[in-house]
Amino acid sequence: MNVSVILAHPDERSLNHALAQSAATTLRDCGHQVAFHDLYAERFDPLLPAGEGRRGAPLPPLVEQHCREIAAADGIVIVHPNWWGQPPAILKGWVDRVVRAGVAYEFRDGDGGEGVPIGLLRARAALVFNTSDTSAERENHVFGDPLELLWRNCIFGLCGVPVFHRVMFRIVVTSTLEQRRSWLAETQAIVGRHFPANGR
Repeated sequence: MNVSVILAHPDERSLNHALAQSAATTLRDCGHQVAFHDLYAERFDPLLPAGEGRRGAPLPPLVEQHCREIAAADGIVIVHPNWWGQPPAILKGWVDRVVRAGVAYEFRDGDGGEGVPIGLLRARAALVFNTSDTSAERENHVFGDPLELLWRNCIFGLCGVPVFHRVMFRIVVTSTLEQRRSWLAETQAIVGRHFPANGR
């Protein structure tokens, strides 16, 4: 299987980096091909230029590479922190530029873009791993868990990915080394369960 791992966190010493590396290592140990992208290390430009959003528009080489990989991926893993109930801006920009018409979705003939798109992604599963310093009770009752709605309903659901699983690790700022190790082990188990060796 081909699996894309997308990481969005500026600090290479962060738990997010450790989670993403753990996911990638588990996938490789299971025999899968991994396209690993640290968006900050790549200096991925999140700004969508005028005209680039049109289907068939010419794309810069790095954006074109991301589009090819995400279209060919059998699975997708996203790792990022919860910042103001949103992904970091660099990851939102990645969605704007890569999860695009003709790659991740399309509209029926005669639909000018006002209807519900048809998902094109071939990935059978998408996993999202988040970190947060907000309690689960406050996240759910005060904020309504916006990241769940964004990734499950607004992105992967519309783009045709049938299986979605998301985990929020919290509270990171007060976590112990033992807790972080348990989160890494949980990440490995989840990745291995959704993308087992030989696709079983």
